[in-house]
Amino acid sequence: MTFFVTGTDTDCGKTLISSALLAAAKGETVGFKPIASGCEQTENGLRNSDALALMAASSIKLPYEDINPFAFEPAIAPHLAAAEKGVNLAPNRIEAQLKMAEYVGADFCLIEGAGGWRLPLGEGHFLSDVVQSMQLPVILVVGMKLGCLNHALLTAQAIKADGLNIVGWVANQVDKDMAYQEQNLESLKALLPAPCLGYVPYLAEATAEAAASHLDLTLLA
Repeated sequence: MTFFVTGTDTDCGKTLISSALLAAAKGETVGFKPIASGCEQTENGLRNSDALALMAASSIKLPYEDINPFAFEPAIAPHLAAAEKGVNLAPNRIEAQLKMAEYVGADFCLIEGAGGWRLPLGEGHFLSDVVQSMQLPVILVVGMKLGCLNHALLTAQAIKADGLNIVGWVANQVDKDMAYQEQNLESLKALLPAPCLGYVPYLAEATAEAAASHLDLTLLA
């Protein structure tokens, strides 16, 4: 099964949770990060820490360029970085890259987005267009901090308006000092139209394995 992982905003912990989901899943697993900015130049070319984390958590090992086909060095919106390099981020080009997920034999496959749900690709296109075209079930990562209720509900509304389903969501504590955290979590459970796959507390050592211990993937069924 292939899922698309999106978040309430940038820095909500999509990569940590995606890596944790891969670590918690059974069978052959693989994670993709089709678009990434903020990459570093290495002797092997541009590399993104999020994509590398997904590779480390995946049991199926693929070349980096298959995991992250569109990599940009500036830590700016990807469509702006792509425009500077003359790279076309048309949805059909991204979808063509992700069709690989159908052929690698994964029992559990994740495609991690960049930023939030409505990531611009340029020329009036969005990464959500690709998810719509592929009709992927969505897992939402909610960064637990002030404002998360509004961000989560607006994201859920946008996903539903696009004709897609949130099949599960994860609460990820990004602000360890968040006031009324428990009450906010209960409000999210009551308001979001999908099962909560887990609450990941603020982790001093934020590893995929540590986060995975707080997840229940059986709820995806």
